[in-house]
Amino acid sequence: MTILTEGRHAGEFILSEGAAGYSRDNLKIAISQTIVPGQVLGAKVTVADATAVASADAGNTASSGTIAMDATPLTSTAKNGRYVGVASAATKVDWTDPEGQQIGVSTHGTLFNKGGVRFTITAGGTPNVVGDTWYVDVGVEPGDIQYVAYNQDGTDGSQFAKAIAYDGIVTGSGATGKVAGITRLAQVKGVALTWPGDITAAEKALGISQLAAQGIIVR
Repeated sequence: MTILTEGRHAGEFILSEGAAGYSRDNLKIAISQTIVPGQVLGAKVTVADATAVASADAGNTASSGTIAMDATPLTSTAKNGRYVGVASAATKVDWTDPEGQQIGVSTHGTLFNKGGVRFTITAGGTPNVVGDTWYVDVGVEPGDIQYVAYNQDGTDGSQFAKAIAYDGIVTGSGATGKVAGITRLAQVKGVALTWPGDITAAEKALGISQLAAQGIIVR
């Protein structure tokens, strides 16, 4: 007897979603991906298409330092919005990302390369005082993001669960593709989701919490 195994159906993981397509977006899938319906996805920023502008707050101590983006200003983990750095010492600045998460401390004269942004603050003739502030404004449009299969061990953005593929797609080694995906305001069936084969229970729990942060609740 021939045994046939039925694959996942498009959207079968959905319990509820927002009206009028509110929960869905068309997602650009990166090259060399095999995606099935219900696959949990991470997201990588196409850095060549995104923008980054650095500035010092107008209220900073006069002549206390300048900030400049690196020649490679962003990495694939960059987030859309404003990064904020607040001086905690004369040459130290504490940074948070657009979601308010602390990402590290920069030192004047040294390249800062964390949280998806790369820049250097150069000390001026006057030391900074606690509270002096700098900004990095990152612009990431929907088309600047490519989605890949979630990888809990990734370092390129794939380690953050951002969406779930509504249906499947296979992309080649040189071409991206488009697929519908759930990105917000939905309840989904956990048993109908596809995770990496080597994911642990603790890692899956983290991925589920990342989806919850997007407004996607796993039941």
